[in-house]
Amino acid sequence: MKVILKEDVLKLGSLGDEVDVKGGYARNYLIPQGKALPVNRANIKQINHQRSLLAQKRADAIDASKLMAQKLEEADLTFTMKSGESGKLFGSVTQKHIFDELAENGVELDRKKLHISSPIKTLGNHLVPIKLHSEVTANLRIKVVSETIESDGENPDEEATNSASTDETTEQTEQKEVTEETQETEDQ
Repeated sequence: MKVILKEDVLKLGSLGDEVDVKGGYARNYLIPQGKALPVNRANIKQINHQRSLLAQKRADAIDASKLMAQKLEEADLTFTMKSGESGKLFGSVTQKHIFDELAENGVELDRKKLHISSPIKTLGNHLVPIKLHSEVTANLRIKVVSETIESDGENPDEEATNSASTDETTEQTEQKEVTEETQETEDQ
């Protein structure tokens, strides 16, 4: 069945394209969702009449996608994750983490645009492609760094307390020994 697309459809075509699809796909999904029109004389006349409007709408969509791509390529996302010595993460960086971080940076993105084949599970720099439009793809830079725990500088008060308590116990032990020796000498 031939249909004319009213908007971009992933892996099918772009706005205004005439494509051939299976009848069930067209009748049950594309046409009811308003993504396509069946090809007939009336719809062809309507599309030809609106082709200039569609071309302008398509150009606007491409421009908006290019602006979003520029924002995404300028954004550097850094995730601090716990990792093992080999650089493997305890957990992973998923699409949800990326969307949350983008939202914090003020970048609103449709969840359908980002597709990660598998979550990021290693340290380092990663490029994540984001298909914003059939003609525009942005590469988002993601940096995953290890969470470091500083044992020396983290709690200096705790170390001082531990050493002070050790000194106190040493002094108490010495005092007990001296007291015991004096008692033994007095008893004799």
